[in-house]
Amino acid sequence: MRPDATSYGRFLAERRAEVLARIERAARRAGRDAAEVEAIAVSKTVGPDEVLLARRAGWGAFGENRPQELGRKLEALSGLPEMAGARFDMIGNLQKNKINQVIGRVALIHSISSEHLAEAVSTRCEARGIVADVLLEVNVSGEASKSGFAPDELREAVERVVGLPGISVRGLMTMAPAGSADAARRTFSGLRELAVELRARTGRALETLSCGMSDDFEVAVEEGSTLVRLGRCVFDQGYALKG
Repeated sequence: MRPDATSYGRFLAERRAEVLARIERAARRAGRDAAEVEAIAVSKTVGPDEVLLARRAGWGAFGENRPQELGRKLEALSGLPEMAGARFDMIGNLQKNKINQVIGRVALIHSISSEHLAEAVSTRCEARGIVADVLLEVNVSGEASKSGFAPDELREAVERVVGLPGISVRGLMTMAPAGSADAARRTFSGLRELAVELRARTGRALETLSCGMSDDFEVAVEEGSTLVRLGRCVFDQGYALKG
């Protein structure tokens, strides 16, 4: 355990309270119930000790972006009574050769970025007799640096994807351009509008909208996010919340 575990644990608890208060205020501004919004602590840059301290501070869900690191944390934390009931999600790009390291070990895969990947996860899950809850990653902003379905590509493929065995499509995920609140708002509102359209088309609830990170989670909540992915603002003592 890190030598300053007591003070760091206090920071984690205080920061969590501040983050949740900001989510509540953002939800109120949008006429929403804050209970509709879940926050997960993105633990990809910290070790198992920090995850354990975050769990003690009240965080119940964690996000990892590398299957190998996910496995390392699960092994280190396995069996600890304090981790009972905690969950891990896969939030990063998922390569086909790493699928078996993820399915059956996480509660939700946020990053199904193509029809081919959806088919590959479906096949692996069917072979193991399991069903994986997944989100479809959408490149709403159209940035070349980001992965995911283009909105029109998803419109064309969505019926096939939601019909695949072995996966249960729970909703959509996106990331906003960095550094612009206006661009973030357009991205998040675009995801919300796309979800409305796809619900009507497929008859599926698509209840989860995973969008919003440390720099823009309040805007995301205002625009309909039901799940925000928070890393730096949770774990980094040097990170100052905006506003």
